[in-house]
Amino acid sequence: MRILLVSDIHSNLVAFETVLQSAGSFDTIWCMGDTIGYGPRPNECVELIREHAIVIISGNHDLACLGRIDLNDFNTDARKANIWNGRQLHNDHTIWMNDLLPQIAIDSCYALAHGSPRAPVWEYLLSVEAAVANFALMSQRGCFIGHSHVQIGFRQMSYAEHGERFMPDLRRVSSGSAVVDLSDHCRFFINPGSVGQPRDQEPRAAYAILDTDAATVTFARAAYAIAQTQRQMAECGLPTALIRRLEYGM
Repeated sequence: MRILLVSDIHSNLVAFETVLQSAGSFDTIWCMGDTIGYGPRPNECVELIREHAIVIISGNHDLACLGRIDLNDFNTDARKANIWNGRQLHNDHTIWMNDLLPQIAIDSCYALAHGSPRAPVWEYLLSVEAAVANFALMSQRGCFIGHSHVQIGFRQMSYAEHGERFMPDLRRVSSGSAVVDLSDHCRFFINPGSVGQPRDQEPRAAYAILDTDAATVTFARAAYAIAQTQRQMAECGLPTALIRRLEYGM
């Protein structure tokens, strides 16, 4: 099975549509949350993710837009954008999103968490130390995460002849693509990066492809019409800083 992994779309319809075209053929989508927030097209992004994805979780911005977590936990610009996004949502999308959880187990092999298994709403899983602590909480082989807006992977290798020992394999992908081997002897965290607001100094939309037959994840990027999204944001009166950051991948 070929699964498109996406996260942190953040109401950026132009970026999301570009990823769908760039990814080629896929069987389904798994989404690690924050479909809305920040950007100018919340309803259209929710409609697309509902059409294509079979596994979807919520993120902290989704929850904030729905009024389910305290907006004071966000900076001023994010708070304004979340309030605006929440007010735009159609009622049926609001009802549907209210049923989403920030963490789920798909089966005995895979799980999804927006932040991490330890703190699914808020933790940024960006260090080996954080990965070690979260591996201890996992019963599945692998967990797909989002939230940090950074393409990153951690692997925990197990060698029967020496017992189990931790071998970190940290991958940050800022350009081109990289393939991560998910062989039978490893456990892993994979973050496909952000579709709608990358924060690794690389403005192209980020995503990844899970090939369950080949046991690989391939990180990828897609250049999209950033200026089009910026114009849409300006028309909606969204904060200038959020508009400008798109062109810098910050």
